[in-house]
Formats: sequence, C-alpha cells, structure tokens
Amino acid sequence: MATLDEIRAKLLSQNAKAEGGNRNGGDNSMYPFWNTPEGATTLIRFLPDGDPNNTFFWAERLVIKLPFQGIKGEHDREVLVQVPCMEMYGETCPILAETRPWWKDDSLQPLARKYWKKKSYLFQGFVVQSGFEEKETPENPIRRFMINTSIFDIIKSSLMNPEMEDLPTDYVAGRDFKLVKTTKG
Repeated sequence: MATLDEIRAKLLSQNAKAEGGNRNGGDNSMYPFWNTPEGATTLIRFLPDGDPNNTFFWAERLVIKLPFQGIKGEHDREVLVQVPCMEMYGETCPILAETRPWWKDDSLQPLARKYWKKKSYLFQGFVVQSGFEEKETPENPIRRFMINTSIFDIIKSSLMNPEMEDLPTDYVAGRDFKLVKTTKG
C-alpha cells in the first residue's frame, strides 16, 4: 500500500498536469487549421500512412456525438462526448441500430440526425507554413489533420486530376496542399 506522502506527491503531479497541460488532452499534435484567420493561407504536406494494408494516405473516421447535461457536482453546461461508431470497425453499432427506425418518423428525424455518425478523415503530415501563430507547437513536427468531408472532397478531386502525375506524399516530387480560409457562402 502507498504511503500518504506517495499519494500526496501523485495528487500534486496530477493537479500540475491538469492546470498546466493541454486542456484538450493528448500531445497537441492535432493542427488546428480552423483557427486560421479569414483570408490567410496554410501550407501542409501530407505523409503516407504507416499501415501497409491501407491503400490511401488517410484514415476514415466515424464518430457519434453524445450530449450530456453537465457534470454532476461541477456544472450544468452541456458536455459533448465523442464516441467511435462501431461500424468503423466492421461491427454493428448499437447507437445507429437504435436510431435507424427514427428516420421513418418525420417527428424523430431531427433527433436521428443529432445522434447519427459524422464522417471525417485523419491525415498526417507537416505544417510547411502556418496561417497563424500557434501558442505552443509540439516538439515532434509531424502533425495530425482532422479533415471534414467538404475539404476532403477538394483533396479527392485534386487526386483525380489527370494533370497530377506524382503522389502528393512522394518525398521528392510530392505536393503541398494549400488551405485558404474563406467565408462560407
């Protein structure tokens, strides 16, 4: 059994991590390109996926956002918890199994949409030129990019362009991807 001093030391180190560390958790390797100011440009270079069984240089992500009414004893602000959709792993998703029949009822469709899976794509690469000043950059220059479907469609169409001869992830002849923040609409 741990001594009181050992327990206190561990609690102090946990408090220090919670107060001084990344509030979102993780190692801050996720590049927040959505923080780019309007009109600014970010250049990124994608890297190949390390999984030899993956044809693409990205991974598809399916998540379901579950809203909760606060944290008991702390606050009553809504908290969104993201859980992976089990269909992403080739299994039956109990949340989607429950919500599928809701699409047939017009009154339940807004609720079905709220609990339906959201698709995004996970890429990895380098930030060649950031469109904004980051407060804290990670030590490792390899970053992760969570790309939504509208940006992914642009990447996909550029890959389908017959004028593109080399793979964007090629170490010598690869291409940078230019991300320009604009106003939607």
